[in-house]
Amino acid sequence: MVAVEVIETSSLGDRSYLVTEGAVAAVVDPQRDVDRMLSVAGRRGVRITHVLETHVHDDYLSGGLELCRLTGAEYGVSASDVVSFARRPLAEGDVVAVSPRLRLRVLATPGHTFHHLSYVLEEPGGVVGVFTGGSLLFGSTGRTDLLGQQHSEELARQQHASVRKLAEVLPDDAAIWPTHGFGGYCSAGAVSGGSATVGQQKKVNAAFRLGEDDFVDHALSALDAFPAYFAQMGARNAAGPEPVDLREPARVRPAELARRLRVGDWVVDLRSRRAFSHAHLAGTINLGLDGPLATWLGWLPDRGAPLTLVGDSREQVAAAQRELARIGIDRPMAAVGHPHELAADASLVRNLPSATFDDLAEAGPGTVVLDVRMRREWRACHLKNAVHIPLFELRDRMHELADGVVWAHCSAGYRAAAAASLLARAGREVVLVDEEFAAAHRAGLPLVSDR
Repeated sequence: MVAVEVIETSSLGDRSYLVTEGAVAAVVDPQRDVDRMLSVAGRRGVRITHVLETHVHDDYLSGGLELCRLTGAEYGVSASDVVSFARRPLAEGDVVAVSPRLRLRVLATPGHTFHHLSYVLEEPGGVVGVFTGGSLLFGSTGRTDLLGQQHSEELARQQHASVRKLAEVLPDDAAIWPTHGFGGYCSAGAVSGGSATVGQQKKVNAAFRLGEDDFVDHALSALDAFPAYFAQMGARNAAGPEPVDLREPARVRPAELARRLRVGDWVVDLRSRRAFSHAHLAGTINLGLDGPLATWLGWLPDRGAPLTLVGDSREQVAAAQRELARIGIDRPMAAVGHPHELAADASLVRNLPSATFDDLAEAGPGTVVLDVRMRREWRACHLKNAVHIPLFELRDRMHELADGVVWAHCSAGYRAAAAASLLARAGREVVLVDEEFAAAHRAGLPLVSDR
């Protein structure tokens, strides 16, 4: 019996898939830390014989090449993609026979990239579903600007045609298994739901509801900035990423940690923002493991900047190391312990005031309200008289903030905590608004929209 198992990478908004039948399996779009795929295969008692990529990814490093090296599996990649390693070149109409009862038929579905492929899962009884990568997502489609703004309209038109093609050749009850669209930056718009069929998407997805021109306008207008590290991922995936190295990082002693903080190195506190607010080392940046750590550490620092991870435990550091390895940030340094244990002297331990929107409503004159959400969020609704600087621009635009206490907020608190810690490192007095943005309305704060 054919079975599909999902391997989630929720921090990057992605899914990989293990497709099994009998004693064999295929993997679709594996992440770089391939031990997860090997573990699932071992638990199911299957041998991985095929690894398939829907496209050359821009948001993470692939584990496909390494997984094939470890298992002897055949590596299927689009014939039109230029890569530096041996692969089975796949094109429209090809069939990957994983077993006598399990076949994956190749469909060309350009749009997210020029050479994007989808894989139709077939068994003797008919079509089971389709692995759509960054093409047809749950309620949306893949964004079309990752290869450059100059290609975005052309690719959006191709995306519209590809989604319609999937609907034409697949039955309504075919399951959809996308790689992207679970909170990451590869979707063109809002994504909803954890599962879907082709028939369900026909009713709700803009790619089916809108004609080509209207879809293009819709898809391009929904785009916002994407993380800076995306610029390196495609080339590294085409070259073949190095095997992941998850050995325990070298430890930094308190005196060296103090030096790194003093010179402005990126020292990242992995704890929750509540723990960070209570006590942290002055100069550390709060990007907790309870949010999209890798996304922001791939976006905010200069590429290759020295990085030190600070956590309460070895397990916390190891989890962060794995997250970062998925986007090619390897071999960070680390310090383990509570801030009071890691401080070279007690004066290095600080707290960060936190508040609610009710508190903000009561704040006096001289209050500077900073909104660090994305542009799309800001346009939809924001606080009147707030200053908008998206988190990814804050390092270069702090000088735009007026003097006074800065109250930083986002949609839920994670990005605001990162912003507050960056501002505190720069010497500003700051308050973290640690509450859902919906509470601003309940607090009676004036809201406006740029729509």
